[in-house]
Amino acid sequence: MKLDIRTDFTKFPRAVSVLPAGEAGATVPYGRAVLAHDERHLRRRAIELSGGGKVLVDLAEPVALNDGDRLVLEDGRHVEIIAAREEVYDIRARDGVHLTELAWHIGNRHLAAGIEANRIIILRDHVIKAMLEGLGATVTEVSEPFRPVRGAYSGGHDHGHADAEAHAHSHAEGHSHAHSESHSHSHAGHHHDHD
Repeated sequence: MKLDIRTDFTKFPRAVSVLPAGEAGATVPYGRAVLAHDERHLRRRAIELSGGGKVLVDLAEPVALNDGDRLVLEDGRHVEIIAAREEVYDIRARDGVHLTELAWHIGNRHLAAGIEANRIIILRDHVIKAMLEGLGATVTEVSEPFRPVRGAYSGGHDHGHADAEAHAHSHAEGHSHAHSESHSHSHAGHHHDHD
């Protein structure tokens, strides 16, 4: 017998808000959900808890959850979000200036990246690995939680992922966002490489 998924949702505890990491005080979580970086973008979806069972995430706005954030259930219990281990590259540079240059090349390709004081973490991609090694980076394959930096269009911790997604899509579709309209100066005589 096929279950009606809408009826099935009523069996799950409902998460209705988000508490940023570090703001839960001494509250012990009711459960934990281990999610990859792309699974941490939520609005309305059932997620599995690591100890078994499910929770229905039912939020007013799309959110981009960070490692350690808490989903708050209707009854006040918390579900802690844990960043899952993922197959990533650990990218090291010769010095701080070189690391900044590598970050620029990664950002120019609109790749999600975790930025730390002495390294950059990105999802594995052999083409990008070859490019970074060609630029003098040391690239190592590791498996660890991936915590990409949230962009300026994500609306801070209020998690406006929809805005970030819209910006990324319009950018990919020919620079149709407002930024391109501010280019009122002449482009004659020089070339912009948006590679």
